Amino acid sequence: MREGEHVHRAEGFAAIRDINPQADTHLLVLPERHVDTFDDVGEFDAHEAKRMLEFVAETARIAGLNDYKVVVNVGPGGGQTIFHLHWHVLGGRIRGLGG
Repeated sequence: MREGEHVHRAEGFAAIRDINPQADTHLLVLPERHVDTFDDVGEFDAHEAKRMLEFVAETARIAGLNDYKVVVNVGPGGGQTIFHLHWHVLGGRIRGLGG
């Protein structure tokens, strides 16, 4: 990731703008440590998993979002196209997802 793409960063985590946004605000939150999919989230210890979820919420706050969706696509059938665990943080008008 190029430095300019980051919207938020903390030790072990980064948030970037999605290059194909599906909402007015569409951010991707990624752990720096590689894990293929949410099915493998158990590879993170409890403290790291907690920090990861806190980082997702903090990223939404920094983006100015009060109401938003957090989505994780799991596997090809679930829409996952990048096999590195990440969360989609979507705010404002959302396209392609049910309300």
